[in-house]
Amino acid sequence: MLSRMFRAAAARATVAIAALLVALLAGMATTVAHEGHDHGDQPTAPAHMLPRGEATSGPFQLVAVLNGDELALWLDDFATNRPIADATLEIETPQGPVTAEPRPADGSFRLKAPWLAAGAPASGHVDLAVTVTAGDTIEILALTIETSAAAATTAPAAAGTWPAWTARLGALGRPAVLSTLAGGIAAGLLLAGLFGRRRAAAVPLAGVGLLAAVGFGLLQQESVAHADRAADVPPATPRPTASAVAERAQRQTDGTLFVPKAVQRIFALENTLSATSDTRRAVELPGRIIPDPDAAGYVQTAVGGRLAPPPGGFPRLGAAVKAGDVLAYVTPPVQAIDASDMRQRQGELDQQIAIVERRIARWEPLAASGAVTRTQLEEARLELKGLNDRRAALDRVRREPEALVAPVSGIVADGVPVAGQIAQTNAIVFQIVDPTRLWVEAMSFHPLDGLAEASAVTAGGTTLPLAFRGAGFADRGQAIPVHFAVTGDTKGIRTGQFVTVVAATGETTSGLAVPRSAVVRGSDGQAQVFDHVSAERFVPRPVRTAPLDGDRVLILAGVEPGRRIVVQGAPLLDNVR
Repeated sequence: MLSRMFRAAAARATVAIAALLVALLAGMATTVAHEGHDHGDQPTAPAHMLPRGEATSGPFQLVAVLNGDELALWLDDFATNRPIADATLEIETPQGPVTAEPRPADGSFRLKAPWLAAGAPASGHVDLAVTVTAGDTIEILALTIETSAAAATTAPAAAGTWPAWTARLGALGRPAVLSTLAGGIAAGLLLAGLFGRRRAAAVPLAGVGLLAAVGFGLLQQESVAHADRAADVPPATPRPTASAVAERAQRQTDGTLFVPKAVQRIFALENTLSATSDTRRAVELPGRIIPDPDAAGYVQTAVGGRLAPPPGGFPRLGAAVKAGDVLAYVTPPVQAIDASDMRQRQGELDQQIAIVERRIARWEPLAASGAVTRTQLEEARLELKGLNDRRAALDRVRREPEALVAPVSGIVADGVPVAGQIAQTNAIVFQIVDPTRLWVEAMSFHPLDGLAEASAVTAGGTTLPLAFRGAGFADRGQAIPVHFAVTGDTKGIRTGQFVTVVAATGETTSGLAVPRSAVVRGSDGQAQVFDHVSAERFVPRPVRTAPLDGDRVLILAGVEPGRRIVVQGAPLLDNVR
């Protein structure tokens, strides 16, 4: 009888404690689930993604971005992705048709749309109709702005469900959980000791005590968390909106690129529609810039001697000169034996000049009287003149230097002489080059037939049109020299500069011709291009290419015709992470 009373009392105590535990946990769940608090880090949509929509019709591609209460519209040409700024955009609103205001600073159109920001439907999207007028072309574009993408969040687990209970329990931490379990077991044993010593009653009482302890721990943890939140975050603080976050380009997990229109304007991205064409196969040859042989020359010394400047000084590098201008003087050194021979010859000439002068002095009076013929007197005078010329030439040999003159007109490309410098025989003192007449010397390891069109590409990306001038027959370092004349503007290039020559051969090949700027090297070294698959999405595609000319390459595999390939700004897209 007494044992029944104990068991009944234990059962009633169990029911009472369980009811109390349920009430406590229900109050805690209500506190947890009430409005105004965010528990835990919940996954959200990317912060840089504003509500947006896009549409394509005819030659236009339109992107609309909702930034707070302002609607930004970006209008581009579908094929080239170039901004269309001289257009009119009319949007249907609840207040009637409204014309968007152009923004020349970034090439967009803006419209205040508080009705759109405040009146987003529960469906998560808003449908708009935009009438685009550009010149004689009028298109109506219907687009849908997805408002749920930026605002949707994963809802927390419902209060009272098993995930909510496990989340609250996990929030206590391992020490708190262990202490709670120990306290629950101790409480259960205490209840078992109070209500009876029987084993059958101890087990349920210990379980009830354990649940009571767990509930108390959860309630205490929620109370502390609510106190901390009340102290740190004011209840009136609003949550940040998506309009406060700037958009940026990002590489997605599947390798594609999301590039907002605002960033595309900064990158100045442009496309071209790929099309298959038959072209002549081209080869790439290493080359360098050389002067035109008919418009360049060297200034060399015929004999060794000491250099001296002309009146006005030596011409410096880059100075313009004309053919026949004296650029320097060379004074050959006179050896001691040469000086002795020259003095002996001078003495002999002086003696002969004195004898002839006296003879002429005697014959002049006699010629008047007829004793000496006029012919004899004239011969004596001619002999005297010849002796004087020989004497003067001998003096000039000792004193007058050799003049170095420019063989052609042009500029001084090389040579920095110094006054008093000793120049050896055949030494190059100056190199004269006409900068408007330059050639390219390329080296080919295979005979090339039918060369007609060619171009050269410098290290800086400058393209130079070339005209074939001839190819050598003898090998030079196991290669055949091939000469081309630069037919375009030569500004900014110099002799000796290395270039890559792209020469078209007689063979024909088929592929997609794109500018060289469209092909970039990926992180794996593979050549790739970027396919503009949608308004703000780009896909890198590996390709196999072949040279075509100085400005273009030929895509042989990897891209189908009719794709929009990025031809300007591809290196910037390659750096997006």
